[in-house]
Amino acid sequence: MTYTDTEAADRGSLRSLQGDRLRETVERAYENVDFYREAMDEAGVSPADVESVDDVSTLPFTTKEDFRDQYPNGLFAVPDDEVRRIHASSGTTGKPKIVAYTENDLGVWSEVMARSLYAAGVEPGQTFQNAYGYGLFTGGLGFHDGVEELGATVIPTGGGNTARQIEMLEDLESDAMGCTPSYCLYLAERAEAAGVDVRDLPLSTVVIGAEPFTDPMREEIEAALDVTAIDIYGLSELIGPGVSVECAEAQDGLHVWEDHFLPEIVDPETGEPLEAGERGELVLTSLTKEALPVLRYRTGDVTSLRYEECDCGRTMVRMDNIRGRVDDLLIVRGVNVYASSIEEVMVDIEEVAPHYRIDLYREGSLDTMEITVEHHEEFDGDVEELRDRIERRLNDVLDVTVDELEVLPFGEIERTEVGKVTRVFDHR
Repeated sequence: MTYTDTEAADRGSLRSLQGDRLRETVERAYENVDFYREAMDEAGVSPADVESVDDVSTLPFTTKEDFRDQYPNGLFAVPDDEVRRIHASSGTTGKPKIVAYTENDLGVWSEVMARSLYAAGVEPGQTFQNAYGYGLFTGGLGFHDGVEELGATVIPTGGGNTARQIEMLEDLESDAMGCTPSYCLYLAERAEAAGVDVRDLPLSTVVIGAEPFTDPMREEIEAALDVTAIDIYGLSELIGPGVSVECAEAQDGLHVWEDHFLPEIVDPETGEPLEAGERGELVLTSLTKEALPVLRYRTGDVTSLRYEECDCGRTMVRMDNIRGRVDDLLIVRGVNVYASSIEEVMVDIEEVAPHYRIDLYREGSLDTMEITVEHHEEFDGDVEELRDRIERRLNDVLDVTVDELEVLPFGEIERTEVGKVTRVFDHR
């Protein structure tokens, strides 16, 4: 069962709707945003040239640098008196990316979040504990409005304050929760230390976002909390959370809400479009945003698209779980590898806990990699033997040779209670 009929529309009807909305979006961007008008003129394309979704590849890309160059409101397509909300990225690597919403944009966001939560298994009338941060970050308010739109009860606990989170889970008997994957594991550890077995609570669904996570980490989360862990994807530049989500029935790729977001996969090096099933960089175009229409945004996220109908009945394309970012590719001694691939290999070893850090250094002309992991809490074997096993596994599967690998007791690696966890520390 779907939240809206559009989720199961036939591909022909969907493409026709996308074409209409793409033309409207391109015209809005060209007429109201100097940046896009100049970029399209330079590319030799006009709104009249865009007749269908097949023409999207003729449009210029938008990058995160463009958002920063146009800071704060150079990409806005409406006057200030039509803006109803402002959000922003963290700005940890420079100026934050400022995004705006009209009244209609907020309605669209609430609707795509409601359908995302419904696909994840959250039902009207249930209680949803929202442990995403409120404020300029889009996570907290995006989930909050979606829960209310769905007709469920929201508990706005926000990020952190883990003792209170556990208390709310117990006392208010929350059915579902939203948070990052690293915080899920941290909460389980803190609950166990407090003598609370979260697996005995009514909590049945955790909607996870803001960080990539692998299948072995999903298994850890589902075992530690006795829940179904659902991956959700979004980004501030497009709308926030709610661009795509896994369905609870299949948990096999994330359904992109194609009536609002047009996805492409391109070669990260050349920018050329790739075929369905090929892995590359995800590019997204907004189809209904008024305040800030976005054309062909290069997300930097690496994934692929699958168009076959899902077991749940939804026909909207599925993107594979994000396994890394174009700019997070690690190149060590000529071997290309993503941190998430390293995580997947290590955590797939039963005795290894899903907490790690990777430190990259440069010695002369050589790059070196040091990895620190934890063993599981109940592990009582030989630490050196486990270390050797991890090194062999990394070499066999990924052809990665680690310069130094340290296995620490459980709980030794620093946890993150608020915000996104940092796994890779580049000292080069």
